Amino acid sequence: MEIKTFEDLIDWTRQLHAHLARCLHDAAEKHGNERASALMDYVASHETLLAKAVAEFEKQADPKVLKTRLYDYQTHKPFTPGAACDPRLTTMSFDDIAKEVFTFHDEIMELYKTLIGKAEIEGAKTLLEDLLSLEQHHAMQLSSQIGRMNDL
Repeated sequence: MEIKTFEDLIDWTRQLHAHLARCLHDAAEKHGNERASALMDYVASHETLLAKAVAEFEKQADPKVLKTRLYDYQTHKPFTPGAACDPRLTTMSFDDIAKEVFTFHDEIMELYKTLIGKAEIEGAKTLLEDLLSLEQHHAMQLSSQIGRMNDL
């Protein structure tokens, strides 16, 4: 997916979260470790909710901001809907799964931070800050829950 506008960016983010949810759900069913499987199921449900929350930004954001072009978009791995899931998920440890999930979220947050620093239109900057806040809030929730699961 080529990202040209803020609308594309939001859609790309939504698709990434939905894809991660599907991959984790599918891998959880195949994983031999009950604890790792439970983690993947939890994160999958969390990612599904996050994908829906991101989709709301597309519905509620100013249409002019959504159509604003992103000229400073950094090169990130393009995402193709229907992309294959990482087969390693079915064999990863609890800690490796958690690390992978947080790396995923960190990359998205870092992208938003970079774009905030380059945003010249106030509405675009506000939209990015709101998206970043959503990602940060969900990452903190995940961290808290994963920490509790790890304590068990």
